[in-house]
Amino acid sequence: MQHHQVTFHVQPGGTLQGEARVPGDKSISHRSIMLGSLAEGVTRVSGFLQAEDCLSTMKAFQAMGVRIEGPADGCVTIHGVGLHGLQAPAQELYLGNSGTSMRLLSGLLAGQPFDSVLTGDPSLSKRPMKRVTDPLRQMGAHIDTTEKGTSPLRIHGGTPLKGIHYDMPVASAQVKSCLLLAGLYAEGRTSVREPAPTRDHTERMLRGFGYAVQREGEVVSLASGGRLTACDVDVPSDISSAAFFMVGAAIAPGADVTLQHVGINPTRTGVIDILRLMGADIEILNAREAGGEPVADIRIRASHLRGIEIPEALVPLAIDEFPVLFVAAACAEGETRLTGAEELRVKESDRIQVMADGLRVLGVDATPTPDGMLLRGGPMAGGEVESHGDHRIAMAFSIAGLRAQGPITIRDCANVNTSFPTFVEIARRLGLSIESDGRPSA
Repeated sequence: MQHHQVTFHVQPGGTLQGEARVPGDKSISHRSIMLGSLAEGVTRVSGFLQAEDCLSTMKAFQAMGVRIEGPADGCVTIHGVGLHGLQAPAQELYLGNSGTSMRLLSGLLAGQPFDSVLTGDPSLSKRPMKRVTDPLRQMGAHIDTTEKGTSPLRIHGGTPLKGIHYDMPVASAQVKSCLLLAGLYAEGRTSVREPAPTRDHTERMLRGFGYAVQREGEVVSLASGGRLTACDVDVPSDISSAAFFMVGAAIAPGADVTLQHVGINPTRTGVIDILRLMGADIEILNAREAGGEPVADIRIRASHLRGIEIPEALVPLAIDEFPVLFVAAACAEGETRLTGAEELRVKESDRIQVMADGLRVLGVDATPTPDGMLLRGGPMAGGEVESHGDHRIAMAFSIAGLRAQGPITIRDCANVNTSFPTFVEIARRLGLSIESDGRPSA
């Protein structure tokens, strides 16, 4: 996968108005392919996110003998092979930039009768994998990593797994999901305790495919020996993608934006709660359910934002939205303080440092701390910022243009395609003055 350099150029000012349906939720799109592949029967997915990360998951299952048609207009048809129907891949499974694919597949593949190797791009190859390989080894899995505990992951199949009870040291939906997927193949019961609530898309979708998952307080568990039955999945719009336009509408004078069919799973709505605490005008309309997941239309209008102390309980519920929430804080009156977010330092980039560096270029008073940031709102200048190949950083600084006093140039934006390929198009349609030069080549 060679990428040309992609640079975003944003002209200052303007506002956002209109309606948009942002692309499908990444977490749910990944899981629809995984569970659809392991189900019995044909699963039809609509609203699937046609982005590189989710396509990496799709290619991995195709390489293991699953027939998958699409994606065409967000529709994918998966001919499930059942829990024990995967075949040994002929070569390494390359997962690009997708941490979700690597961490979830490591659990699923630990229980297969065949060997497999998981690799990724240079960024993914730096991301910590011990958080999944350690508990998987406790279950009896045989997985080799580099000395640093990073990928390539070499998984030796044919080793019987035993269900364990695992107390997660750090709240992580990816670790929880990895262990539940391994638990489908482990003797007895597998249970995971979460120190704080994390995304529950895996549990919801397992139930949607007819597999029993128990939750008691902080512990989620399942037993092996069940089966998955094919079903239809209508993927909600990704609230993490919607968040860019939620913040944009909150900070741009005269803005009024409605985002349609957005997933409002309570484990993901921290961004709504935080923006409301800052004084944002957010209305939840037409709330309904789609495939076990709550969805709604979200209307956001321009408002006067105030700085806040972000409650630590909301941090895990908004972890992917902090790059753009930092932009909201930069446009708010007074001081915003984030603590308890050290996880941000091991994302696609060190999101605390990279956002602080970029905001300082734009003249914002931003002080990084080990587990968060201290921001003082004030005027924003233009300037040239580095996204360090991190899609969420690139999109956050694009939105900053709505309140900047000069043009913003954002370098290294090719990875926006990993999560939100239509970002520039939707942003322009709603009123952001943004140009992208350099075309990524897949």
